[in-house]
Amino acid sequence: MDANDVALFLKENPKFFEDYADVIAEIFVPHPHGGHAIPIAERQIVTLREKNGELENRLREMMHFGSENDRIGERLHRSTLALIAAPDLETTLAVLYHSLKEDFGVPHVACRLWGKVPEQSYLPELAATSQELREYADQLGAPYCGPVAPFESRDWFDAGADCRSFAFLPLRTAYTFGLLGLGDENVERFHSKMGTVYLTRRAELASVATSRYLPPV
Repeated sequence: MDANDVALFLKENPKFFEDYADVIAEIFVPHPHGGHAIPIAERQIVTLREKNGELENRLREMMHFGSENDRIGERLHRSTLALIAAPDLETTLAVLYHSLKEDFGVPHVACRLWGKVPEQSYLPELAATSQELREYADQLGAPYCGPVAPFESRDWFDAGADCRSFAFLPLRTAYTFGLLGLGDENVERFHSKMGTVYLTRRAELASVATSRYLPPV
């Protein structure tokens, strides 16, 4: 018999532990953390304690993420109310930038909008953009996160040369009309494997808020 046969036999014959309780009590096994040998029953207790510790750690981790999600949800709600109350495009962009910087700790935020733009507007967000950049934004099915700033977008940021990670969020309703860029000097801030649920929600919120003040195409 090999070890698997023994394990299968014990599983299929639980009465063995009753009939040979004295034998089991005499079995000693190595302590899982080294040192002296311990009774098999004590070894089982150690195993249960370790599993209990793992479950407690997972519970604390879940509670931590739950609390963090609650805080993010509260910030998004507060930002949503402020964007709804914004009376014009300039204020809308100011609220959006302030929320991203103060509530979510994004050091560098920039945006470009295109299509038909309001007349006599001098906002930098309405400056001309390349066709390549517009096509790039239109092809984004989800926020991009990584080290690359496409085309001229790095120049949007005052600290563009120092930024080492970026997130770019397409702004669209019925069509794509802009791109929201986030930058950070920390290379780990925005990376390809990070979750983008909240970034997607932020993009949707920013899209609806800004599109109110852009003339229809």
